[in-house]
Amino acid sequence: MPVKTIQVSLQMTGDSRIENMTKTVEEAVAGTNLQAGLVTVFVKHTTASVMIIEDEPGIRSDTKTFWDQAIPADPHWQHNARNPGEDNGHSHLRGQLQGPSLTIPFSRGALLLGTWQQIVLIDFDTRARTREVIIQVLGE
Repeated sequence: MPVKTIQVSLQMTGDSRIENMTKTVEEAVAGTNLQAGLVTVFVKHTTASVMIIEDEPGIRSDTKTFWDQAIPADPHWQHNARNPGEDNGHSHLRGQLQGPSLTIPFSRGALLLGTWQQIVLIDFDTRARTREVIIQVLGE
């Protein structure tokens, strides 16, 4: 089975900001000319994650509130305490819990997402960064 790999760079601002990547992933799959298979979306960072959400303002706000409550910023996280100048221990923990990748099936060249499902990158870090995302398409 052919495998196609695409790397995308995104400028992110941190603070649990969400960037919709659905169109980017759809275009990556379409650009392979493969008709059916799987696409994996993987972020190459420990303080960011990819996930599927219903991408609307209320869910974006609720998602940020959830992460702020579930794993709050705290200068006493050991990552921060052991590394002078670091303040993103909570960002690493959020990334560990949410995970760096997801896999979506596609057929007839189209992602098989549900009606409201959107692929997003969430950046948990405490400052702006360039995020590298790998989109790997496996199919026929």
